[in-house]
Amino acid sequence: MRPDQTLVTLQREGTRITARTSKPFIQEATAGTSEHDHPYSHLTTPLRQRGLSCTVEYGLSDHIVHAELPDGSALIISPPQEPPTDHPPGYPESWLVTRGHPDDSTLHEVIYDSEPDGPHARHGGSIPRLLDAIDTRLDQLGLPPRPEPRRPAQESGADAVLHRAGFVPVVLFRERFHRLPSAMTDVVEQRQMVTRAVDMLQAEGFDVSCDPGLLDPSLPSPGHQGLSLGDRLGQLTQSIQSAAHTGEVIAALSELTAPGDGVLQRVVESLNTTADWWEGLGEPADPHYANRLRYIAQKLDSYALDIRSMRGVLADRHTDHPGRLQDRADQVAPEEPAASRVAAALAVSPTARRTAPAALPSASAAPASLPPARPSSAPGR
Repeated sequence: MRPDQTLVTLQREGTRITARTSKPFIQEATAGTSEHDHPYSHLTTPLRQRGLSCTVEYGLSDHIVHAELPDGSALIISPPQEPPTDHPPGYPESWLVTRGHPDDSTLHEVIYDSEPDGPHARHGGSIPRLLDAIDTRLDQLGLPPRPEPRRPAQESGADAVLHRAGFVPVVLFRERFHRLPSAMTDVVEQRQMVTRAVDMLQAEGFDVSCDPGLLDPSLPSPGHQGLSLGDRLGQLTQSIQSAAHTGEVIAALSELTAPGDGVLQRVVESLNTTADWWEGLGEPADPHYANRLRYIAQKLDSYALDIRSMRGVLADRHTDHPGRLQDRADQVAPEEPAASRVAAALAVSPTARRTAPAALPSASAAPASLPPARPSSAPGR
């Protein structure tokens, strides 16, 4: 896991496949790390970040993570040992976490037990649930908290990638994660969507932890990936931020408000078309959702007319913005006209190809022309 990188963990939890985003850990090099440590770095990295010394040793039939606490006691984090189970390294079906002391045989504490007959059996092999339970106990023991992440905005960035990959957000009282659509029960289709999500996350620079059994290795390696439509529109925002003259802002607003083929008009058309499609889907509630979409589209269309009118008022001003000329000189080359920056906002940009690790493929292909953005829900490529 690279420093400051947000980790996205994709795994099966009971009957559903989830994607959970963890805050980035600042990983420090640890001398003498076991050669078997890498498959368990999703456990040792957050523990070391809290000041624990970790080793990975072999038990009866599987590896065990041993974490020493400041008081001399130690955590033993173990997959099932007897009978042995068949699973990818670091991704068993359940976990057992105990705390003991080499000089005090009376200290034996079970912190987490997700084995079939354990109190946390419903969580199975969930890594985030395991780490949450360990963190709670470390907090109670007075260990210093993990340093705050330096780039928390990446978590919302991961949400955007998972959204485009077709996952559904789940927001509960104490947790927030994504899952595959509930009606997607075909295993082949699930693997295709998970693989595609891993591709997209990897391409955006996120660290991904995924059970290899959830991936489809037969899918072709993706080629180049362009910016999403939302990111390209974000370039318009940057153009407005650096603008020194009303004409530059008008160039960006014109893309949004142009009658017939402006962005806002196309959004209205997309909502109305979706409503027509949804209405005939066959469930009793479908007409309600379709009418709700049409109502929203009507409101947005009305607002688009207001924005178009205000764009005309701003165009009539045709003046420099006080105090922005120097800002523009610092941010944008003087010889670069406003029109070229607006064109750049609508251009595509290649990203990295899939990298070597088998469990972590990279980005899916996308067309290089506007307006299509990355596909949002189709499981294939």
